[in-house]
Amino acid sequence: MSDTRRRVKVYTLNEDRQWDDRGTGHVSSTFVEQVKGISLLVRAESDGSLLLESKISPNTAYQKQQDTLIVWSEADNYDLALSFQEKAGCDEIWEKICQVQGKDPALDITQDPIDESEEERFEEIPETSHLVELPPCELSRLEEIADLVTSVLSSPIRREKLALALMSEGYIKKLLGLFRVCEDLDNREGLHHLYEIVRGVLFLNKAALFEVMFSDDCIMDVVGCLEYDPALVQPKRHREFLTKTAKFKEVIPITDSELRQKIHQTYRVQYIQDIILPTPSVFEENFLSTLTSFIFFNKVEIVSMLQEDEKFLTEVFAQLTDEGTDDSKRRELVNFVKEFCAFSQTLQPQNRDAFFKTLANLGILPALEIVMGMDDLQVRAAATDIFSYLVEFSPSMVREFVMQEPQQTDDDVLLINVVIKQMICDSDPELGGAVQLMGLLRTLIDPENMLASTNKTEKTEFLSFFYKYCMHVLTAPLLANTAHDKNSKDLQEGSTKINPVCPDNFQTAQLLALILELLTFCVEHHTYHIKTYIMNKDLLRRVLVLMNSKHTFLALCALRFMRRIIGLKDEYYNRYIIKGNLFEPVINALLDNGTRYNLLNSAIIELFEFIKVEDIKSLIAHIVDNFYKALESIEYVQTFKGLKGRYEQEKDRQSQRLNRYRRDARSLDKDEELWFNDDEDDDDGETVEKRMEDDFSDSYGKYMEAKKGAANGSNGANNNGKAAVIPPSSPAVTPNNSSTSSVKTVALPATPVVKTALVGLVDYPDDEDEEEEDEEEEQSPRKRPRLSS
Repeated sequence: MSDTRRRVKVYTLNEDRQWDDRGTGHVSSTFVEQVKGISLLVRAESDGSLLLESKISPNTAYQKQQDTLIVWSEADNYDLALSFQEKAGCDEIWEKICQVQGKDPALDITQDPIDESEEERFEEIPETSHLVELPPCELSRLEEIADLVTSVLSSPIRREKLALALMSEGYIKKLLGLFRVCEDLDNREGLHHLYEIVRGVLFLNKAALFEVMFSDDCIMDVVGCLEYDPALVQPKRHREFLTKTAKFKEVIPITDSELRQKIHQTYRVQYIQDIILPTPSVFEENFLSTLTSFIFFNKVEIVSMLQEDEKFLTEVFAQLTDEGTDDSKRRELVNFVKEFCAFSQTLQPQNRDAFFKTLANLGILPALEIVMGMDDLQVRAAATDIFSYLVEFSPSMVREFVMQEPQQTDDDVLLINVVIKQMICDSDPELGGAVQLMGLLRTLIDPENMLASTNKTEKTEFLSFFYKYCMHVLTAPLLANTAHDKNSKDLQEGSTKINPVCPDNFQTAQLLALILELLTFCVEHHTYHIKTYIMNKDLLRRVLVLMNSKHTFLALCALRFMRRIIGLKDEYYNRYIIKGNLFEPVINALLDNGTRYNLLNSAIIELFEFIKVEDIKSLIAHIVDNFYKALESIEYVQTFKGLKGRYEQEKDRQSQRLNRYRRDARSLDKDEELWFNDDEDDDDGETVEKRMEDDFSDSYGKYMEAKKGAANGSNGANNNGKAAVIPPSSPAVTPNNSSTSSVKTVALPATPVVKTALVGLVDYPDDEDEEEEDEEEEQSPRKRPRLSS
């Protein structure tokens, strides 16, 4: 048998009853030795690989649909379809299939699908006719026809035979002719029977019948029949809606008559499925699967035809960005692009990729930048939907575009800043649009979906761009609503007890909660950039002002932001919190909450429980030194007593460590003090180690005597080893400001920020905190000499 090659797409039906595109290739029918029979072979047009090899089985039911589709099932749940580019190719392959099975190519189905139960049932019934015998198409026989159509729906084989009978006699058009007669005579009984007949014919689920029923000269009569549901007192007016209310708008005239007809047909069939037909029951859900497929393939065809018409799409985008276009016209253009993108969701991934690349080449992103900044709410909403399609499809494409913008435009009109401003200015009381935009921003700044290219620059470049050009726009409402009241006389510098413009407005509180959610995400995923921003802007102090808000959800958002920072266990952050005394607003909120057992209470206690369990020494010392008196009365949880216990254990451990090396204290002479301050310029590690061993005894004794003297001079009450209290009013200091430490502090090895009078210089293997202290040494901004090579 000679090969007949035709261009086709191969589809398989997935579990969700949606068609998956398996690729494009050329089909042939040829004898395959391994299976000893004629098979359909599809080879990919890209690389010649085999996309499909399917033996034409004598018992397989093949269906021809819409002149260019052949559909069949190879297993119980494995449906296949070949979509041909040309009708001629479909006809040739269909003839080959019918030839192998010994069937008439004029039929649209080669077998009657019979399950086992059907076979058993029909063995007892003598075969009377190949087709179901239909009553004459007359007014007086409508009830009989309706009963026949309704009765066959439960039997697959009788459904097939009825479909063949309806097709062979041109019965559908005769029935629709009777509908017009009944409507002219106002024959309600006949109209009710026609409703049952047309609904039953739709449930036969046959593409060949759909082709007739949904043709231009029949579809409105089909809709008319479906208006006369016997369960309704008055008929619905679906035709009036489709012809008068629903208007087909051509933003740019469509010259292709086939495309126009396909758009009209798809809209009307979708209306029948979604509006007119009742929601199918569990037992009927597969009755309309072919109708779903009919709509699906129509949408694919519409998108493909529009995409190929470059002149049409170029004109759309030209008018969309033209300043002279009036508002109503621009609204229609944006809605068209939105609908176009929605249709594209029916495309398979590789086709969708080509679709969005076409839009990108036509300038979709610059166009969105213009329309998203307009005052028209409808235009902005549609533009947001289009933007969401683009971000979901390819965040990298959007990022690449926005990073090129600063060279050409001002900060205010950058696309991401336009998006942020639209989020901030959302007029919806529930902030529906702002929530959607926040999700899109989150996707754009998520390092997880940034391409890991060979040079790995996308993450670094985009985050640098975002924090330089966009972050100040995002945080502006937060900073504005947590500003200090400079007229208040009782404020101390650096105090967190400020009189803020605390947002009592619910909508503002919701907006700040969204911004905080995004910033919390940044803390988790943008370690370096967000850390620098928080330190420079003293952002955590401003956020904690919101702990005073009357809206508990906002206070919880502020607390969550701090909890995420502490969860990183980063000593830079810990020093920043200690220097700024930033636990004060949290503890005030806990005390103000009183004995109420609510989410705020639990969340604050969980924060301190985390610090205790993770044994973050610097924070434990700060909390116990400054706030334990206020917290010791809280006994319904053991968290704060546990913190005190951790603090005492650490103090005892430090004392025990020091006792191993206690010597007669002597004052430090200048040479030894210089040794303690010596920089790491000497690269000879062995010399440094030997020098340390020789001089250790003398220098340490002098150091301890000087340390005791300094401690007695500055605060006699602290010479028993208690931690020094940090004054509450310490201003927030970034790590760069911590370089003013004394000589003695620089000389100390890396230890937690626990202010004790006696600190050991050497760690022994039995010290439990050796690993933690090593980590803190790496994180410390201070420059300390290594004591061993």
